[in-house]
Amino acid sequence: MSAESVVTNVDSGTEATDRGGRIRPRTRMGHYARLLAPDALAAARLPLARDVPARVERISRVARGAGKRKHERMRSLVVSAGGEFRWRAVPRPALPGPAGALVRPLAVATCDVDRAMMLGRTIFPLPLHLGHECTAEVVEVGEQVTTVRPGDRVVVPFQISCGNCSSCQRGHTANCTAVPPTSMYGFGISGGLWGGALADLMAVPFADAMLVQLPSGVDPVAAAGVADNISDAYRQVAPHLPGILTADPDAEVLIVGRLERNHPFTSSAVLFTALIARALGARRISVVDTWPVLRERAGQLGFQAWDPQRPRDWPTAPLTVDATGTPAGLRQVLRHTAPDGICTCVWSLHRSAAVPLAACYVRNVTLHVGRAHVRSVMPDVLDLMAAGDLQPELATTNVASFDDAPAALREHCYGDALKTVLTL
Repeated sequence: MSAESVVTNVDSGTEATDRGGRIRPRTRMGHYARLLAPDALAAARLPLARDVPARVERISRVARGAGKRKHERMRSLVVSAGGEFRWRAVPRPALPGPAGALVRPLAVATCDVDRAMMLGRTIFPLPLHLGHECTAEVVEVGEQVTTVRPGDRVVVPFQISCGNCSSCQRGHTANCTAVPPTSMYGFGISGGLWGGALADLMAVPFADAMLVQLPSGVDPVAAAGVADNISDAYRQVAPHLPGILTADPDAEVLIVGRLERNHPFTSSAVLFTALIARALGARRISVVDTWPVLRERAGQLGFQAWDPQRPRDWPTAPLTVDATGTPAGLRQVLRHTAPDGICTCVWSLHRSAAVPLAACYVRNVTLHVGRAHVRSVMPDVLDLMAAGDLQPELATTNVASFDDAPAALREHCYGDALKTVLTL
């Protein structure tokens, strides 16, 4: 996820592409009709699992606040159905209470879900304010804030968390009970209307709990993805690799991304996971993805890239990562998980999946499915970067300025970009 972890299945195949093979944006009518599909409706119920009155109150409060500040404007990049995205003037956020802060984004990275979202091919209703992976400069803090001050450079986790509830105290920051489920930046009403990172300002409600100082010497552009994709990649392998490598220093790690030719997601997290596995000591790392540019980049970085159409050739590994997003992909990855091995499933909101339980039982395979608790692992990821062991910028393909964001994002949607970073 992570952001990827909250997206259900999307369209693929020739019906979703133009004559040049580019994935088309879904029309407004098609986008809104898709929101009524069974999988989309099932996913839409998840944010309403608890605290429905609190979510409704927040939406009402945002609307009232926008009315009061209609003369205080800033720019925000808004994505609308039909593949339209452009800067718009929106109300400037107010300081969100004495424990909050206002921050100015310095670098904003695309998440692997953003391409599909901009094309209207997810279950997140459009329009919405885009962007949820960023580094930022603190502009203003509330009177109760003690860990950051104006001028500090920080990473802003995409999930909202208070730091004090029982879930946060256990490190389960994705399930903070102080806010409604799936509260996050960059996902519109599905995320609770917290705004997007592609804006002049962001409001952070729990500054001490959420904001992580950017270590000296770490480039804000390189660290933007730590807010989501890079941290999500870290949690796929970091909890498991030390024990596996202790038993076998040459143990294989298999990371499987998109298996559908016209899937609208990008796959930067596949490369991030491989880079992190290497930083943690893995020597044999294999990746699978249908996108030729990813396989080429993987080879340049020294990873083994396998043909997605020849699964019989893939290695069997004690640690596998399923980033396919489909039940069929998960089954394929489980087949390549070694006895007593571990398979981590990055994302899926399919209502059900036929998992080979008997085979997993006999082979003692452990399957983990769930969202990343991003805020809990961010310091560890930044430590790897500060030490020079992790260089996530090696997976970045495009860098552009905020002013050129619409053109850069259009290129991201219709070109071969894996990771685009926009800078102030």
